[in-house]
Amino acid sequence: MIAGPPLYFNFARDVVERWARERPDAPALWCVGESGAKEHRYSFRQITEDSRRAASFFNDLGIHRGDRVLLITPRLPPWWVAMLGLVRLGAVPIPGTPLLTAKDIRYRLETAEATALITDAEGVAKAEGMQVNHRLLVGGERPGWINFDAGVRAADASFDPEPTRSDEPGIIYFTSGTTGPPKMVLHTQASYGLGHRLTGELWLDLEPNDVHWCLTDTGWAKAAWSCFFGPWQMGACVFAVDSRGRFDPVAALRTLAQYPITTWCAPPTALRLIVREDLSACRFPHLRHCVSAGEPLNPEVIAAWKQATGHTIYEGYGQTETVVLIGNFRSLGEKVRPGSMGKPTPGFTVALLDENLQDLSAGREGEVAVRVRPQRPLGLFREYWRNPNENAARFREDWYLTGDRAARDAEGYYWFVGRADDVIKSSSYRIGPFEVESALIEHPAVLEAAVVGKPDPVRGQVVKAFVVLRKDRAPSEELRGQLQAHCKKVTAPYKYPDRDLSRARSATKPQTKDRY
Repeated sequence: MIAGPPLYFNFARDVVERWARERPDAPALWCVGESGAKEHRYSFRQITEDSRRAASFFNDLGIHRGDRVLLITPRLPPWWVAMLGLVRLGAVPIPGTPLLTAKDIRYRLETAEATALITDAEGVAKAEGMQVNHRLLVGGERPGWINFDAGVRAADASFDPEPTRSDEPGIIYFTSGTTGPPKMVLHTQASYGLGHRLTGELWLDLEPNDVHWCLTDTGWAKAAWSCFFGPWQMGACVFAVDSRGRFDPVAALRTLAQYPITTWCAPPTALRLIVREDLSACRFPHLRHCVSAGEPLNPEVIAAWKQATGHTIYEGYGQTETVVLIGNFRSLGEKVRPGSMGKPTPGFTVALLDENLQDLSAGREGEVAVRVRPQRPLGLFREYWRNPNENAARFREDWYLTGDRAARDAEGYYWFVGRADDVIKSSSYRIGPFEVESALIEHPAVLEAAVVGKPDPVRGQVVKAFVVLRKDRAPSEELRGQLQAHCKKVTAPYKYPDRDLSRARSATKPQTKDRY
């Protein structure tokens, strides 16, 4: 459990630079290109020196403490250097995925009133003509854009700005909901920078000699969890692969076998593709710990990975707004129950509440909530910035309401049901999409599945399923019936996709997703 934050805290200064003093030559960042090309390795001393230069460069440009800076790059070292430089300076990074469209970029720049944009050539092409004070290009030259790499190289490595307070703005993520435009989630310097000590120590189970690989791209909050704050809190080396385009499960397995990766984080979508491959010949001599998050993981995937590799996958639950809230913690010796989110993280009071904010007993389904009074836990965001209506809806009385629904068993394990807005209500029954999706994925013909509720004049909603078939299976009415029968057998009869099981289609490699 983490005590309250000190008056002043800065992740770049107080964590990364501390490792640079204590273990200057220890590896901090290891980036490789696709097929192992163009490796870049940074020690803690080197990454600290570059972060100081970056902070000096930003300061000389006129980027000030509290200014918002949109940062959109692939998994390349400049992303980590820019992040640390902005944090050190007290500016507020806004990470964005390279998948953002021009419309997305404009919305973020304008809504956050960003003073700068840092991106690569692909991002430049999308952002042409947009008004922003400072435009920085990673990895090249272009008229009207400042060369980020050259600017950092020429800057002062001795630059040391004033310390930041723990409660100052630290990072902003845009997160999408079921209604309305994306919201700005504002974390303080300490809520992520110090709060992710729990993520790194308890869930990722990291130690200073570990090499940790997380598959997420740099735009999602999962990168903050597993590619930045969490690993470096523990002094571990962050491993990254600059792979672009569709996720390749064979390449991922090859990377695990080729490099000395000891801990690994992969989203369920990627793991479902990976376990479809032939794992009989795979050997991962250095791997010791595997975790997954972003969406619930099907128990059969956990079982398949365990059978092939001997490793258990430890699931964790949290949001862009939080650090890890609930998890299966190897470090605490808790037994994993496949399919369960795990138990609450030490330091958080987590409950399941009904519509009247009353705590529910074991066996009943409710909304996952975090107690914020009388003491607000470290690791929870400060607010939805400039969105008082959303703050009022999510912070009620003594609680932060996550918007996720779950059930808790008699031994304290939590089981995910779905987003409050996603739960299907059919003929007075409440149906969690995940349970039906899990049943569909168990069928040998199915690679991926998604379940939603479809309006129905009699039953309110009916279950509608979308499936992606394995490449050796073709859609047919016969297969449709088999999938319906399979779901009826595995789940309760009222949960199976009735006449609204969508026409199946074949596919080979759906693109992975990873969100927190």
